[in-house]
Amino acid sequence: MKTLVDQLGQYAGYHRDGRNIATHFIGIPMIVQAIAVLLARPSVDWAGLPWSLSSLLVLVSLLYYLRLDLRLGLVMAALFGAALYGAAAAATLPMGAWLSLGLGLFVVGWVFQFVGHYFEGRKPAFVDDLMGLIIGPLFVVAELGFLLGLRPALRDAVNERAGAPRSASSALAGTRRFG
Repeated sequence: MKTLVDQLGQYAGYHRDGRNIATHFIGIPMIVQAIAVLLARPSVDWAGLPWSLSSLLVLVSLLYYLRLDLRLGLVMAALFGAALYGAAAAATLPMGAWLSLGLGLFVVGWVFQFVGHYFEGRKPAFVDDLMGLIIGPLFVVAELGFLLGLRPALRDAVNERAGAPRSASSALAGTRRFG
């Protein structure tokens, strides 16, 4: 199994332009919420909670994130918990509203992703490695932490693994990626 630095560094190598990263801060959460919404129906109540394909996907993802890094895994658990809560509420909507919400978030989220990769001038990471689909949400959370000055040793290790930035412009920090 690849380490956290390997996974984030490989993903970061496809995301060196700040404008691309900025679009990912919007697009990835929209896609995650869309998937949670679309997989929230049908559900069954067990142990006082609604369980669906969405719940199972979150559980498997969280086990992987926690294995990579406890602190980031716990943050992801809180965020995915909120996503599941919203998805369960959306699943109670009439079929048309539920489907429109889920598909709308999904399509708009991917539009943001592809606009970002247009700025980057490089294809999305998942094209070369499907693990990019699960690492994307973790990358966004790690990137936010780095922007807040958290985990500088991890930031530096990821930067080293990813290589030099592709452009001098950064929509997020005005300097080198990750800080």
